[in-house]
Amino acid sequence: MKHLRRLFLSVIALFCISLTVSAEEEKLNISEIVFEHVKDSHDWHITGEGESAIVVHLPVIVHSSTGWHVFMSDKFEHEAAADGFRYGPDNLVLATEGDKAGKIYEKNGSELTKTFDISITKTVVTLFLCVVILLCMILIPASKFRKKNPEDPAEKGFSGLIAFLYEYVCNDIAKANIGPGYEKYCPYLLSVFFFILTCNVIGMIPFGFNVTGNIACTFLLALCTFIIVQFSGNKHYWKDIFWPEVPLFLKTPIFPMMQVIEFVGIFTKPFALMIRLFANMLAGHAIAIAVPCIIFVVANAAPGMKFGLSGLSVIMSIFMMCLECLVCFLQAMVFTMLSAVFIGLARKEPEHE
Repeated sequence: MKHLRRLFLSVIALFCISLTVSAEEEKLNISEIVFEHVKDSHDWHITGEGESAIVVHLPVIVHSSTGWHVFMSDKFEHEAAADGFRYGPDNLVLATEGDKAGKIYEKNGSELTKTFDISITKTVVTLFLCVVILLCMILIPASKFRKKNPEDPAEKGFSGLIAFLYEYVCNDIAKANIGPGYEKYCPYLLSVFFFILTCNVIGMIPFGFNVTGNIACTFLLALCTFIIVQFSGNKHYWKDIFWPEVPLFLKTPIFPMMQVIEFVGIFTKPFALMIRLFANMLAGHAIAIAVPCIIFVVANAAPGMKFGLSGLSVIMSIFMMCLECLVCFLQAMVFTMLSAVFIGLARKEPEHE
């Protein structure tokens, strides 16, 4: 144990020295580093800066007034021009500043025309990667369980973990919150849980991308829950929305206050699902990236302060990464549980019946 402790402290010291030395050589834009990790892009920047940068160029697929255009993103100029655009082929430009940043336009003189963009961005690539990993996570353990006999001992290792999570979602989330008939909702809840968990874990990888920190992804997940809840609602659910059991003057056509509140509540529930997952994952990753930047902020300070704060930054980074591991599971669990709660409320029967 002592040897491990010494090795750990040595690694931290070397890490601090290397980072502070590199920070002295080049002043880095901290805000740009943070936003580069959390925002979508047509290029996947791995490491390095300038000509030594390692960048994976992704396919660009857009439709403009001249038809479809398919090319790699390296066709755009490496540096943005003075007007804030990276110029590409066929009058196409990639905006780098302001509200238009990351969007592709067709530029004719001073006129900008928005294109129909279905490019393969970092978000899309990460989604494909999540799907492949998710299929392996489910299909490989499932093939093992098909070959097992009832009297065989329980699976261990990764297959055992997947089986434990499966039982947890089905029994402790779906069955506990939906009640009778929960079985038909298990495929959706399991898919949502494992998908969010996989995306969250991939977002923790240094060169990965935070998919659940993209509001378009969380919007689609919340929309799926919204549709399932509305189609699962029984007559009591709709009665409580359009004719709730409250004093008559609160629900008359002249003053339909309760109907308006209940109807708005249909949309606020999935909206809360969308914002909760998006905000928590985006903020968590931003903080996890920003904490190590303390090293660069104090790079030109006195040696004592520099090495002291650098060591503190590394310790805080390790703590934040451990916390993010817990948050990855908690956010997947919370989204799945709230989806099950909303489905259960839509199927709930009146207590007097």
